[in-house]
Amino acid sequence: MSTETASSTANTPSKAKSAAGEYLTFVLGEEEYGLEILKVQEIRGYDAVTQIANTPEFIKGVVNLRGKIVPIVDLRIKFHLGKVQYDEFTVVIILNLNGRVVGIVVDGVSDVMALRDDQIRDVPSLVTSIDTKYIVGLATVEAQMLILVDIEQLMSSQEMALIDSVALH
Repeated sequence: MSTETASSTANTPSKAKSAAGEYLTFVLGEEEYGLEILKVQEIRGYDAVTQIANTPEFIKGVVNLRGKIVPIVDLRIKFHLGKVQYDEFTVVIILNLNGRVVGIVVDGVSDVMALRDDQIRDVPSLVTSIDTKYIVGLATVEAQMLILVDIEQLMSSQEMALIDSVALH
């Protein structure tokens, strides 16, 4: 028995192996992504935003959500996914990240999926459209590949500080 416990502690789990749980899946360009469902506050259609001067291109502006000013980040622009078009399928996912409410614009929302550890793999070291430090892992569900995003890591503290300053003005 002691050899079993020694070997299990020697194999420390990777980021991907501890990522099992429920994910909201969404589409950006040609790819499907997933983020932890517990971070999602609500899903809304894309409405006009109030633009704020001197903000990065990916910060579309702010909206008033029941009296709270919420910054809106377009992930398609942030991930450099080419031409961005807003249509009836464009969706804003309202996230609650440690008490900070932020909206992210995506091409569409697909599903909520429960993922098991055996469906999630580490990200191979290759060039991707986004920095791999934002990616928890890759999940395979039937023939579908999902890129699991650490949304809190993606909304890095530097950007969040910028978003907070936008929301205050």
